[in-house]
Amino acid sequence: MKLKRSWKRIFAAFVVLLCIAVLTVLLIILVPEPPAGEIKYARELLSEAEKINARAYSRGLFSEAKTMYDSAMFYWQKENKKFIYFRNFYDVSRCAELSAEKAEEAMRKSKITSSNLQLNLRLQIDTLNKIVSALDKNFSSYPLSEKVRHNISKGRLLLREAEIDFRKGDFIQAGRKTEESENLLKSSYETADSDLKSYFEAFPVWKKWTDKTIRESRQNLAYAIIVDKFARKCIVYKNGVRKQEFSVELGRNWVGHKREKGDDATPEGLYKITKKLEGSRTKYHKALLINYPNEADLEEFRKSKEKGLLPSSAKPGSLIEIHGGGGRGADWTEGCVALTNSDMDALYKLVQVGTPVTIVGSMVSLEEAVK
Repeated sequence: MKLKRSWKRIFAAFVVLLCIAVLTVLLIILVPEPPAGEIKYARELLSEAEKINARAYSRGLFSEAKTMYDSAMFYWQKENKKFIYFRNFYDVSRCAELSAEKAEEAMRKSKITSSNLQLNLRLQIDTLNKIVSALDKNFSSYPLSEKVRHNISKGRLLLREAEIDFRKGDFIQAGRKTEESENLLKSSYETADSDLKSYFEAFPVWKKWTDKTIRESRQNLAYAIIVDKFARKCIVYKNGVRKQEFSVELGRNWVGHKREKGDDATPEGLYKITKKLEGSRTKYHKALLINYPNEADLEEFRKSKEKGLLPSSAKPGSLIEIHGGGGRGADWTEGCVALTNSDMDALYKLVQVGTPVTIVGSMVSLEEAVK
């Protein structure tokens, strides 16, 4: 009888323990499980999107993804404050899913945008390098304004920095610098090109002068000198045939005709050698003085003063020479034409007092000059 009661107690205890175990399992099972995996997946996608700079390339989508992720974390914290069985993680899961979707979409769009931007930037940079080459070729010795020179230097520097950013893969920064560079370089080129075209409007007159000089050299079986300012050449003709040419340096402000004393411009016109100077008679090794200002120059000077284009105190320049002391690599004279001493020796032997000296902006058209 005692044994029977003992078994009943054991059985009852077993049933109680079993119920407790089942109840415990049920309680555990019924505890709402937070969407930790979904949160982790959304966080990883956001991290990947940030690595490919989606924040910049797909700003809207990346911002939405980040907002959804932050909302998921907010709802999670809110639910964790509730009693364990009253928690509901639906909003957390939904926000995490939306965050992941937006992050994936941002990555896809960023890859496309980055690829297109890279291609466009490469073309833009190549175009700007061509502008820089054109500026170097046509305007390296052209007297542009200080502002234009400054803008060219700044634009060139920004372009180099953009190329460095491009090679690093930072296309957003490269794009910003390229755009700044483009504004500076294009506006500078347009200004310089417009000024050059305006200067070359005098080409028909220059051609008339050079044709006359060459024709008279041929007719008189004599030497003649033509100075081509844009080409920076002093060309010697004999009997109408080009014989020699020398590189030259000009006045600091050589574009256009000399208008007054002190403007540092190299005159343009038909002149003749009036004196040959050497030794103690010149400080520039050897020199050929020309008859500037001639009658045409003085008439132009008089009319400019009458029209108020020159101040009443202005005076015509004088003592324009072809002389030595050149080879400095820049325009430095007050209007004269400078050759190296060795070239001046050669030129000095060929010419004499009375030899024609024609100075023009260019012997060829603008299209030919900038080829």
